[in-house]
Amino acid sequence: MVHTVDYVTYEDNEQITQLQEVLQYVIKGSLGTIGILGNHDYGIDFVEEPVAESITESLEDAGVTMLRNDAVEINWLNFLGMDDFWGSNFYPEKTMAKYNPELANITLCHNPDVCDLPVWNNFKGWILSGHTHGGQVKPPFLPPLILPVKNKNYDAGVKDLKDGRTLYINSALGCLRQVRFNVRPEITVFELSKEV
Repeated sequence: MVHTVDYVTYEDNEQITQLQEVLQYVIKGSLGTIGILGNHDYGIDFVEEPVAESITESLEDAGVTMLRNDAVEINWLNFLGMDDFWGSNFYPEKTMAKYNPELANITLCHNPDVCDLPVWNNFKGWILSGHTHGGQVKPPFLPPLILPVKNKNYDAGVKDLKDGRTLYINSALGCLRQVRFNVRPEITVFELSKEV
């Protein structure tokens, strides 16, 4: 199981306490549970490293392996996890140095705009992302109204990046503004199979 979400929208330490209460019920994957931080996990203006460290520690105490510009191998799957693009600890080159072309690779990066940066080290594999909430409001025949990314193609779903990378942007459960229209909340299930 992987988490590419914002765990909180930090205003003060009350959100850390609430997160710890909720984490008592975190569902864990049978092989492991991996997470990365989102921009809101860096506190106000996304620059408060002590907030990010506190959230990381809370998640690790709950059994989530947090990847902060790091990688972990589980059953021949190499999971790479980038700290958030807008956060104060974004070092994608450090993450991509751990890419292993001999394994199946899955990169977790909260903000899909990272896909357009020249940091990928010839990466081939899947990139799992969040951040956009699918745009939250999508009138018929119009683009989403709330899309916090530079590349407006990065709203939700599968995106073939045409270079051996495939991006999946999860619409997630929460929202920045308390509204969703024509964008259903989502928990994504992928079935992995061995390539023959």
